[in-house]
Amino acid sequence: MANTLAYLLDGKIYINLTNMCTNDCIFCLRNDKDDVVGQTLWLDSENSTANDVIEQFEKLYAKNPSDEVIFCGYGEPMMRLDVLKAVSNHIKTSHPHVKVRVNTNGHANYIYKRNVVPELKGLVDEFSISLNGENESEYNELSKPKFENAYGEMLNFAKACKDEGISTVMSVVEGYKGRHLNLEKCEQTANALGAKFRVREWIVNGY
Repeated sequence: MANTLAYLLDGKIYINLTNMCTNDCIFCLRNDKDDVVGQTLWLDSENSTANDVIEQFEKLYAKNPSDEVIFCGYGEPMMRLDVLKAVSNHIKTSHPHVKVRVNTNGHANYIYKRNVVPELKGLVDEFSISLNGENESEYNELSKPKFENAYGEMLNFAKACKDEGISTVMSVVEGYKGRHLNLEKCEQTANALGAKFRVREWIVNGY
């Protein structure tokens, strides 16, 4: 366990806000290892503040001035919505040229029982949403969500992002232990919502 709230991967700064998640995806990196390129991401506390995150971010940024910051760690970043908003506001104010992306499972509106997307306009440049499968059955098998209609909630969240004019990408993990998805159908689902589509190749040993 550690308290790594900001870390480097491929020259980009990533923000790791929480261990919590509403999915338990079978291909999730955290099921197999505790680190990303040697940086331990399991947090020892869920009590970090926005200032804690900003302090770690600024230390990294001073040595590695990334042009993009990605909210993506071992949990679902939108589960710490207020912290995410405060940190993103700091980035946009202090480093306005930096792009902010949030990698999410798209369950935030279910979690908060409201459409939170308008609150993030101007703070988030792009949402990357885990589509994961070609239909609800496959989604449930791969994502193992902890509540019913998670697939529908994810699709609705993607539509909400597009409705706000925020760049939206929907992604799948391809090749998990030799398993292949129907990428054409997945792309059709993304495009029908007005989103772009991205295929992420499964990395056997993680990063």
